[in-house]
Amino acid sequence: MLRDTWVLFRHGVRVTLQQKVGLIFGAIQPLLFLVLFGPIFATIGTWETLVPGLIIQLGLMSMGLAGFGVVFEKRSGVLERMRVTPASRLALLLGRVLNNVLTLVVQTLLLLVVAFALGLRVPVLGLAAGFALVVVLGASLAALSYAIALTMNEQLFAPVMSTAVIPLILLSGSFLPMSMAPGWLDALSHLSPFRYVLEAIRDLFHGHYLTGTVGAGVAVTAIFAVLSLTIGTRVFNRENA
Repeated sequence: MLRDTWVLFRHGVRVTLQQKVGLIFGAIQPLLFLVLFGPIFATIGTWETLVPGLIIQLGLMSMGLAGFGVVFEKRSGVLERMRVTPASRLALLLGRVLNNVLTLVVQTLLLLVVAFALGLRVPVLGLAAGFALVVVLGASLAALSYAIALTMNEQLFAPVMSTAVIPLILLSGSFLPMSMAPGWLDALSHLSPFRYVLEAIRDLFHGHYLTGTVGAGVAVTAIFAVLSLTIGTRVFNRENA
């Protein structure tokens, strides 16, 4: 399985490297918010509050639509041809997920480089811990996205997921902390797991490590990862049985 995962991951990386422009454009929207909205936000808040929100936004937009690739492969017959190979069924998922995570890592690093140039200051431990949460969350989102893509009508995946991502971004508090929202909206946002992850990253970026907020974010990330990877694995195994 490890060998098959590595082969598929390496193939995915080669394909991704042929689409360098896509990597940049995938990070364009968060970068625009960072450059154009960041200086305004800095007058009422801090870069350490804004940047984690933009990272979550990037993760939701990039990893939430990761399943679009498998939709294309299913439609073109690539996935069908892979089914008849001796490759591990789990590797068919993990190879794709790891490639998506690498893409997210590169885009996040690009965002952080620009953010540091604009004034972001984060302790090394907080940055490393926050980055780890983003990586786990990204892998979970990609696996779930593949599961949804394989069970949903091919024509509906892109519009449905694009529509679902917007309220998830807003309810996570990626632009402004949800504590600033009206009571009913603040209460509604607690239904989104991404709020807990985002608030944990904000605490970490501010240098606060042993807090209830960080504990809740880590717990929610772990639970979400287990559920998403389990669902993704089962769906992929079933579709490729």
